[in-house]
Amino acid sequence: MEMSFTTFKARIAGDSEADRRQAERTPIAVGATMRELGASGVDATVVNISERGFMAVADGRFEVGSRVWLILPGGRQRANAVIKWVAGGKLGAEFAEPVQLELFRA
Repeated sequence: MEMSFTTFKARIAGDSEADRRQAERTPIAVGATMRELGASGVDATVVNISERGFMAVADGRFEVGSRVWLILPGGRQRANAVIKWVAGGKLGAEFAEPVQLELFRA
């Protein structure tokens, strides 16, 4: 099968958001702190989560590709993630290691 740039673009356009996700997202509303490595933390609200990533609304400014800590209330549980997209005050991040969702249900 011969592939061209046009074929490649068509395949990307044909992918739905659900097809690209590896795990189903669970809607939640959990207050947390997000801290870029080497910086101070900012308030955030996690609005959906899966074992592999999350979407949040955060007070700070984050760049795509930056590494962050997502810190749950009380500071006992935290997860390292990479920012994958930013739109307005929202962002999406992928965890460096899959997390157990029970941490967020407590």
